[in-house]
Amino acid sequence: MSSHYRAPGALALAAVAALATTPIAQAQAAPAAAEGRVLRVYNNNIENLVRNNADGTCTRISGPDRLASMLVDDDGKTGTSGVLAPDLLIVQQVRGTGQATAYADQLSAMFGHPAGTYKAIVAWDNPEEWGSTHKCSQQSLGDLKKRQTNGIIYNTRTLSLAAGDISKYWSAGWLKPGTSYNGGAGCTLYKPPDSDDGTTNQYKWKRTSAIAARFTIKETGTTVFAATMHLPEQNGANACAGAGYTGIANSGIHVGADATSLMNASTIRVIGIDANRTNIAASTLGGFGMNGYGARATSGSRKIDYLFVKGTVRPSSIDHTVSSTKSNHLALYGFIDF
Repeated sequence: MSSHYRAPGALALAAVAALATTPIAQAQAAPAAAEGRVLRVYNNNIENLVRNNADGTCTRISGPDRLASMLVDDDGKTGTSGVLAPDLLIVQQVRGTGQATAYADQLSAMFGHPAGTYKAIVAWDNPEEWGSTHKCSQQSLGDLKKRQTNGIIYNTRTLSLAAGDISKYWSAGWLKPGTSYNGGAGCTLYKPPDSDDGTTNQYKWKRTSAIAARFTIKETGTTVFAATMHLPEQNGANACAGAGYTGIANSGIHVGADATSLMNASTIRVIGIDANRTNIAASTLGGFGMNGYGARATSGSRKIDYLFVKGTVRPSSIDHTVSSTKSNHLALYGFIDF
């Protein structure tokens, strides 16, 4: 089994639709220096751009519509001329390189930039399918959720990325169904041979593969670490991060060895997580110098999505949580001064 990671050159983006003429695109006409020294970061599980509805139906969401629903201005408002181009989008549940790069191209077009301005890295280029209906009464939409991995989309106008600064993927931990927890003693890494039984969910574990990278802010040379994680549903009841390990502060969270090396060499640090677990404290990653932002529910009545940052984060009038997000998960954001 290979360790799937890609240097930026391997993820060059294909051209998409003509440049948008929305207020967002018009706002970007101002010189980049006018934006100030702010790193604009978002985290969201985009659910393969398919939203599950309460009645069992599903709705397909276009990339531009979803982006417009979660990008905000300094007052936390969407759709205004004050919405500026993000620097990092930390995402979970994309189908692979194809969907991630198309989404990145749509983001480029939204701000009037050529295709390839935003680039993407993913944990798995084209993960194998798993599951059946994915809780969609329309099978064609359920099929769109059968390939799942995690990625990071970054703005090449503001950030550079060296080939050696992308981590290998690392696996989440889990408690395999039917296993006794015993305070974490039953925990294993969620990958073969300790993954799902049967062929239907054989490759489900790949949806939880994490990946990280260290970027450099072109303007100042400041280093920025970013990681994306998606923990298994089982983490909600029993925190697991590896063999006999419940994770940092019993959260189910751990950071891979390659990623830790990149993190330790970075000034600003950002981790976005769909943890499938409530009540993870903002101080959980304090040992990494990081604090959690946003305390509101992100999935129905539960807060299961988290954004941790080491850096000077600007206050948010909406608690860093975008309620208009067209996903089953609300987006989190942090605008970081540097």
